Amino acid sequence: MFMHSPPNYDLHCHSTASDGLLVPAEVVRRAAENGVDILALTDHDELCGLAEARAQAAASGVRFINGVEISISWGGISIHVVGLNVDPDNPQLQQGLKSIRQGRTERAKRMSQDLDRVGIPGSLEGAYAYVENPNLIGRTHFARFLVEKRYVSDVRSAFQNYLVSGKPGYVPHQWATLQEGLAYIEAGGGVAVLAHPGRYKLTRAEMRKFIAEFKDRGGVGIEVVTSSHTPEQCLEYAIVAREFGLAASRGSDFHGPGESRVDLGRLPNLAADLKPVWHDW
Repeated sequence: MFMHSPPNYDLHCHSTASDGLLVPAEVVRRAAENGVDILALTDHDELCGLAEARAQAAASGVRFINGVEISISWGGISIHVVGLNVDPDNPQLQQGLKSIRQGRTERAKRMSQDLDRVGIPGSLEGAYAYVENPNLIGRTHFARFLVEKRYVSDVRSAFQNYLVSGKPGYVPHQWATLQEGLAYIEAGGGVAVLAHPGRYKLTRAEMRKFIAEFKDRGGVGIEVVTSSHTPEQCLEYAIVAREFGLAASRGSDFHGPGESRVDLGRLPNLAADLKPVWHDW
């Protein structure tokens, strides 16, 4: 008997509207070439790439989902929450994201000062050379500058050596609170999904505390399958999804060719017994 493979969902990726390497239309074209059926563009704290991506998706035969990835602060660390099926015209969502982007600009100046102190001059200008959207500068732009100037060999090494907590280019920053971030997504009519939970420096107990609070405040889903998760973490967060009654999501977190661990749509399937975040769409 012939078995149909499930639709290929990729619900987390980035374009030049935030810190991706490809313009939104190119992201969609690449997704279509890779066999993605349903795609969400989820740029950091920004909605300006969605219209271009949606138009290309219509031309490429890809079902398109409006998305965003919101930066929040919880327990002294930065955590990312993806909003799916948001209304990009919602004023409360737009204003909330604008306030977060303004914080990014201030953080970038402080990061540059930090790198200056360890003998790496010109990092702010260097990072901005990689920024397509002047309202949105992030650590990845600094990482590309560090690679260009050969302080490190690749973007991942730039994060490990300079751009994470305890390293010279890392600046702690207060993003939106969990309550604020979820309120922005809710105002935009979207569903909130915890992005790549395996990446956060939280103990098991802290992660469970966060997920309980996330769900209590209206969080709906959790990324189980994503590029930064090991096979063991995919199993671990499938268990978490079942235990907390969260919908499971799947997304590559693609930023660009040669820079991302996994290409668009090239992900394992979710376990059959998990309720996918798209179940009710």
